[in-house]
Amino acid sequence: MAFTDTEITEHMQVLEESFWSRRRPPLHLRDKVREGQRFTDQSIELFFVRPAFMRPGEQSEESIAKIQHLPRLRVWRLFWKRADGRWHRYKPCPEVASLAAVLRVIDQDANACFFG
Repeated sequence: MAFTDTEITEHMQVLEESFWSRRRPPLHLRDKVREGQRFTDQSIELFFVRPAFMRPGEQSEESIAKIQHLPRLRVWRLFWKRADGRWHRYKPCPEVASLAAVLRVIDQDANACFFG
């Protein structure tokens, strides 16, 4: 079942307060680089949109992380995109109890999986 409009609003507030407010590109780059999130079913994908390398005038999405909510288990699962282009579970911390907690794990990026 997909997130409800109320849940999306709540999650957007948590995303802004716990993550984007610290990870947003600097003011002088915001006309070129912007943050984004995509809600699909019970998942949230975080990404940056920036100019495409060697393709003037084109934009490309750079994935940061994918977060999957499992309401029955009351957990959030964390995924990162490897060089193979597929999402893989983030083994150092595969599940957490809240959206704010999973955003802290991404922000800390202890293994340099999300921000290189």
